[in-house]
Amino acid sequence: MTSESTSWTRYAAPAAFYPLAGRLIPWFAVPAAVLTAVGLYMALWAVPSDFRQGDAYRIMYIHVPAAWMSMWLYVVMAVYAALGLVVRTRLSSMMAQAIAPTGALFTFLALWTGSFWGRPMWGTWWVWDARLTSELVLLFLYLGVIALMAAIDDPRRADRAGGVLALVGVINVPIIYFSVKWWNTLHQGASIRMGAAPTMGKSMLWAILVMTLAFWMYSFVTSFVRVRAIILERERHAEWAQRLVDNRS
Repeated sequence: MTSESTSWTRYAAPAAFYPLAGRLIPWFAVPAAVLTAVGLYMALWAVPSDFRQGDAYRIMYIHVPAAWMSMWLYVVMAVYAALGLVVRTRLSSMMAQAIAPTGALFTFLALWTGSFWGRPMWGTWWVWDARLTSELVLLFLYLGVIALMAAIDDPRRADRAGGVLALVGVINVPIIYFSVKWWNTLHQGASIRMGAAPTMGKSMLWAILVMTLAFWMYSFVTSFVRVRAIILERERHAEWAQRLVDNRS
């Protein structure tokens, strides 16, 4: 048990995690591509049209998984940031920095697709609805973490500042999730809830789940690619990094 734990904990070191991340990328990239293709096929052709919204609702299969990922990735980023602040593991702060752009991308995608969905449903591209506004705040939090960590030259100070902002912003995640229940909003309630049967057909549910899994695989790929770049940048003066660069050249 001790030797097994030791073998895993060694990957907390950037030098050990760098090659591991490189080996894992293809294992997530291929499923991400396949699941995206399958999910789009299901969303665009396999599932039936909605009897009220017609085909306009099909953007839901991008919008809903993107919104889920925007919240989930923020929580994961905050957990890594907390580990970096409390345990002071360098890799944890690097992972938080690597996750932030992907989380921001999914947040923007959720807002963008939501606007396209809301135009035919609500007659406008945007309303200051509680769900939409709190999701917009989430985008600003992601951008704030990214900008703050990039603006400070000292990596340790940058990790601390970005980590504190990430932890403070966690309070916005439950606000997004429960906003439809707490306030009278235009945004519809959740069709999939914990402890309750989904209020949609099985084919529609499977399409959403496939796209969500595809986005999750994509998040692994982008985070691993980005963290490898961050590791090389921060560890460029280390002997192992210099050997790696020399071997490539």
